[in-house]
Amino acid sequence: MLEIYRALREREGSAAGIKVVTHGGPYESLLRAAGVPYDVLGPGVSTQRYQEFLRSIPGIGPPGQSMWTDEELRSYAVAEAEYFARHQVTAAVTGWTLTALLSARLAGIPLITEHAGSFLPPVFEQGLLPAPSMPVGLPGERLLPRRVRRWIQNAAPARLGHYTAGFNRVAAELGVEPVPSFAALLLGDLTLVTDVPELLGLPRADVDGWTPRDPRRYRPGTRLRYTGPLYARLDLPVPDQVRAFLAGPRPVIYVAITSSTPELVRQAVSALTPLAARILVAATTHDLTDLASDQVMIAGLLPNHLVMGDVDLAVIAGGQGSVQTALAAGVPFVGIPLQPEQDANVTFAQNQGAARLVAQEAAGTPAMTATARDLLTDTAARDNARRLKQIFAAVDGPAAAALAIIEAAAHAPEPPNVPPRPANGAVGPKEQGGSLWTTSQR
Repeated sequence: MLEIYRALREREGSAAGIKVVTHGGPYESLLRAAGVPYDVLGPGVSTQRYQEFLRSIPGIGPPGQSMWTDEELRSYAVAEAEYFARHQVTAAVTGWTLTALLSARLAGIPLITEHAGSFLPPVFEQGLLPAPSMPVGLPGERLLPRRVRRWIQNAAPARLGHYTAGFNRVAAELGVEPVPSFAALLLGDLTLVTDVPELLGLPRADVDGWTPRDPRRYRPGTRLRYTGPLYARLDLPVPDQVRAFLAGPRPVIYVAITSSTPELVRQAVSALTPLAARILVAATTHDLTDLASDQVMIAGLLPNHLVMGDVDLAVIAGGQGSVQTALAAGVPFVGIPLQPEQDANVTFAQNQGAARLVAQEAAGTPAMTATARDLLTDTAARDNARRLKQIFAAVDGPAAAALAIIEAAAHAPEPPNVPPRPANGAVGPKEQGGSLWTTSQR
């Protein structure tokens, strides 16, 4: 969201037409550090609630729930819609604040999203998703041949309603359009495809010209558009102790499995310690200080784009942002996917020879140790990562995203003049009006 905000501000010449809104949480401080004016809707998200949220996201939490409670979905959606109306917002842009699927419909404005990553309809319609690296809860799943599990993985997103139940209960209460499938849950009216054809494996025409094979599985008018790599360049300093650690003896492994449980990070670190390498861990919100040693440094939230270029190997979950940050620095990585989209991101990089996938259940095993050891000495993997770095460098993803957003806002219909009722006063302070809205919950 910060990258999109900066690109919009640069293109428009000022921030006058941009509103940044958040529900709060552990990363709200990044907005303050970047000097971005923003509003908070509601009382803010506690660290405890954020940890609960992480345990409910796709691939970690059960598919019968919707990550937010019905009361949260209802109050957030109404508060957001009231904010949109009060500030005459003409387009909403979000990354994983999925309540905007409801609030944008309430306000009658288009929703633009950037969080689908590689988990896109043309990808699974063409059967490009890999078989899942972790169990997904199917009866007798481990007995199924890999090709069958891969077929299910590609067929399921548009056919199943995983994680949508609460959204659809609240949509019915609010009188707005439901979310017809898990695939639709990840898409806005316009979805920015923040990747390059060389890595995603789909030509531009297959993405920008996509129409659904089964329109019933998607909200009407859903569109996709290639815009290019989009990853965080946090305006944070690299702490002096981290700089000193990175300047020490090689090799250095960077463990940044951020949207995960602390247990998974511990397993990965335990498998890496037998290597003749030093290990830097981005703990973010987790307390991992007990892992610190002469070999292992524990840090908090780090600016990955500044750290990656000084390490020899990254160990990440495989979200598109961390994948792109590693590849933009020319660094090969081990991916430990937490959910199907991360499976795809890591697999596509592995297909390019720049990464290896390790399943969650193997994160703390000798298989993880061996994979990391191999990648540390694999010159071909490093050459492939550097090749992708050159491809990324030729594309200005934030600028292309900003252009797509401005064009979508310019062609949006006028929003209703009558604001929805507020959600028990759970809205932030009034400020100057604007025409665009972005949110940075995650």
